[in-house]
Amino acid sequence: MVKGRQGERVRLYVRGTVLGYKRSKSNQYENTSLIQVEGVNTKEDVAWYCGKRLAYIYKAKVKKNGSHYRCIWGKVTRPHGNSGIVRAKFKTNLPPRSMNRNPVVFAFFVIDEEEADNTSPKGARKKLALAL
Repeated sequence: MVKGRQGERVRLYVRGTVLGYKRSKSNQYENTSLIQVEGVNTKEDVAWYCGKRLAYIYKAKVKKNGSHYRCIWGKVTRPHGNSGIVRAKFKTNLPPRSMNRNPVVFAFFVIDEEEADNTSPKGARKKLALAL
């Protein structure tokens, strides 16, 4: 961290909501989730988010690796329609209880030369959990 930092803190994430899975009239494709990002209302706004990483953070009963919080990592793949919804693929499919219930946190990490050793997803997860 930079010592003697002045000014207001910068938030490195944007909240979103899981709307459901990609689907057709009779089929549902659980490997692609639909997510509404806060403050994004057009297809053009989505272009900036394409390729960005996101994390679905949830709380579990059993402690694992010293924490009750767990994380499923994903990536924004493309827009869905014209109203600012994005399609995202996660490492493992999102559970059905994630819909309309828990927020998704889009994480944009700034990597300093000093923090190069903390660039793993585990190190990022710790930073993100502290930010929440």
